[in-house]
Amino acid sequence: MSNKVNGDVSPENEETQNLWSSILTEVSTRSSSSTQTSVKKNIVILGDDACGKTTLVARLQGNEDPTKGAGLEYLYMDVHDEDRDEKTRCGVWILDGDTAHRSLLKFALNSETLDHSLVVMVVDMSRPWIIMEALQKWTKILTEHLESLNLDGDEKTRLQQKLVDHFQHYIEPDGSEESTSRRSSSMLIADDEQVLLPLDEGTLINNLGLPVVVVCTKSDAIVSLERDLDYKDEHLDFIQQHIRKFTLGYGASLFYVSVKENKNCDLLLKYLLHRTYKFPFYEPAQVVEKDAVFIPSGWDSLKKISLLYDNMSYMKPEDRYSEHISSLINNRTPVQDQKELKAEDEQIFLMKQQSVLSKNLQQPTGRTQQESPHRPSAGVARPQHSRQSSSGNQSGQYQGNRLDGPKGATNEGVLANFFNNLLNKKPGTPGAGPPSPGVGVVGGGKPAGGMDKSIHSDVAAELDRIGRKKTSTTPTTQNSGSAS
Repeated sequence: MSNKVNGDVSPENEETQNLWSSILTEVSTRSSSSTQTSVKKNIVILGDDACGKTTLVARLQGNEDPTKGAGLEYLYMDVHDEDRDEKTRCGVWILDGDTAHRSLLKFALNSETLDHSLVVMVVDMSRPWIIMEALQKWTKILTEHLESLNLDGDEKTRLQQKLVDHFQHYIEPDGSEESTSRRSSSMLIADDEQVLLPLDEGTLINNLGLPVVVVCTKSDAIVSLERDLDYKDEHLDFIQQHIRKFTLGYGASLFYVSVKENKNCDLLLKYLLHRTYKFPFYEPAQVVEKDAVFIPSGWDSLKKISLLYDNMSYMKPEDRYSEHISSLINNRTPVQDQKELKAEDEQIFLMKQQSVLSKNLQQPTGRTQQESPHRPSAGVARPQHSRQSSSGNQSGQYQGNRLDGPKGATNEGVLANFFNNLLNKKPGTPGAGPPSPGVGVVGGGKPAGGMDKSIHSDVAAELDRIGRKKTSTTPTTQNSGSAS
């Protein structure tokens, strides 16, 4: 029975071929990984001081107590091949951030280890204004070191072609093993049947022949940049598009990592093992979360980067990086530079307020009303007469608090008439009308005619006293006038 109908493969035969293809792919992957684990691999870490290199490597190692070295530091990571149940160690070299130690790279990267090495460039996202400067600086150091190795022309071409093949054979995974199987099975096809597309514009224009991974540490600082330095989404997209253009030109991968919040740390470890030991990797690119970006090598292109331009209103993609990023730092004051304010102790604050209030109470203030001895806070205040004897008062004038008149003083007759009017008024008398402001009003706006009996008797006694005093002081006043 023929398995072909009109030149097409039957569904049964196609399913059988897919099954055999998956089996061959799995066997090929396992044999490849077992071969890779037997070879010593190296990861070289480059970056400025205080950018998080040591902390990042400690997190990949599972070390909770990192210690910083000097010069060129050597560490290792345990690698376990679960398919073959084999273990090996991956060497990790950390170069000091001081460029004076650049000559030590010869111990980590040489003609013997170059084919089995991977470079990780670490930059600090909490200081985005120096990211591009740092990338260019360390790329220049790496390029000059590779040129000093004086590699054979054929060897250099072979290493560069490996990166080109990685881009051309890249198939984006969808998070499952099936996508990886499709990619591996396509690589088993004969060379004469492969159709490889040329590289896109801007891709691998600087081919170092060495896989590179750019890691932006401290991605959790993006929140601080937005809060303290007024960074907007436009600034973050402007930064990202510059970094992605750089990584595209060198064929590098890009990670936004936060060791503090454990973002993309495990993903970075899996990807490093994938690039060095060819372990299977199923994770697709991530560009949605601004602090957890992941761009695998071979996925990006200028067309995908141009999607970031939609959020740029006044920034242009071709603008210089320092034109927009460094100016924000010069015009803004970081929070850590502001003077710290400390709250004053509560008891000290209350003591200061008490001293201020006591000073205010001691200062005399002019009033339009006198306070009553019976009702200190009431509206109508009655004079508090002096207890001094009349013999001690040569002028015969009343000594005490007085109602402020038009000229700041009143005589006894006016005061007596005022109290007489209060006594003659009765509550509810029609036509009495409201009292004038400040006169005849008891606290709370109550008319003086509504005073109770106790206040009424006090007012009567005060009027009698004023009358007797006026009678006794009249002759004295006349005598003093005659003498004058």
